[in-house]
Amino acid sequence: MSYDPIPPDVRSRLKDLRLTSRRAIGGQGIGLHRSRSRGAGLEFAQYRAYEPGDEPRQIDWKLYARSDRFFVREAERESPLALWILIDASASMAQADGANPGWSRLHAAKALAACLGELALRQGDRFGLVALRADGLRLVAPATGIRQRDRLLLELHGLAAQGAFPEPEQLTPLWERVGAGDLVVLLGDCFDEASVAIAERLAAARREVLVITLLTVEERDFPFTGGHRFRDPETGEELLGDGAAMRADYLARFTGAQRALKARLDASGIRHAEHFLDQPLDLPLRRLFGARDAAEYA
Repeated sequence: MSYDPIPPDVRSRLKDLRLTSRRAIGGQGIGLHRSRSRGAGLEFAQYRAYEPGDEPRQIDWKLYARSDRFFVREAERESPLALWILIDASASMAQADGANPGWSRLHAAKALAACLGELALRQGDRFGLVALRADGLRLVAPATGIRQRDRLLLELHGLAAQGAFPEPEQLTPLWERVGAGDLVVLLGDCFDEASVAIAERLAAARREVLVITLLTVEERDFPFTGGHRFRDPETGEELLGDGAAMRADYLARFTGAQRALKARLDASGIRHAEHFLDQPLDLPLRRLFGARDAAEYA
């Protein structure tokens, strides 16, 4: 698969991260359960044909000597979770900063989704994708392996930000498919009330939910001066105003809104992290999954 949204420097740092779920590892009183996933564990389960990307150390060289074909030894392993990656693909996710128009919220969401898929792949965990689009959901059911990673990247490559957030009746497959004990990571700007409501409903149903809020530098700093036209990409509404005159009121409102969102997520037991588009891509992953060196990138 040629499409790879993970920057090389970020990929090199992924080796230090490990997906964890509080419910799966007993943080909520539920112990680690056995999964039938296949990976590089200790208890031998089966052979399968070699696929590009498999580690050479997993090849059974004695079997190769007898058959002249490459086979990989798979093992059952302890796998506490199935990962669902939810991406808001509404029009507001196409927002980028004027100083960096080639890097939008959606670009960051795709790269983070690919990182999450890579981490799950390395652990032998199942992972899948749900794109929340105006015409409904685009769903890739969780599975393991190199081919699943390629399916994820293919979906991400073709994903565009457009239209409004899906209507409530379009979300039914989500409630039906995300199982008890699954790990859900929502990637979006959280400006739509419906996206926050999704996270709350899943958390109320005892799913482990994490939210990464994607925000632009201009939303954080509001660097505008002089007359400026602000436009809502989903409704088309426009506001004309003087940037310098609006700045103090805007920043107070923005800070208050973000504080209220965090309090709301905290109240539902939802772990969360902010990601501004000028920050290292892996910073929210390090904050959520407990990397001790997260402060180095703050």
